[in-house]
Amino acid sequence: MESMGKKRPRPRRSFTPEFKAEIVELCQRGDRTLRQVSQDFDLTETAVRDWVKQADLDTGARADGLTSSERDELAQLRRENRRLREDVDILKRATAFFAKETR
Repeated sequence: MESMGKKRPRPRRSFTPEFKAEIVELCQRGDRTLRQVSQDFDLTETAVRDWVKQADLDTGARADGLTSSERDELAQLRRENRRLREDVDILKRATAFFAKETR
């Protein structure tokens, strides 16, 4: 009964940028559809579609999202922002502590 209709989730895989670039090139060549390429390489259509979209953004063929460098910069700025907020919070607590001690 357990095996009826229930699939085990596929383990998360990671791919090299070179592999992704090859898959994108196959899709953009036009001799095979995105679905055919994803089936041939045992990939999900969504992943391949995302890779093609990101490649189009990076080359300037699309303008409805962030390029890879912009994504990296945004992630770095968010990390820095989070660290600065933590620093401010620590300083606020320290100020309150020392203000209480001096009374």
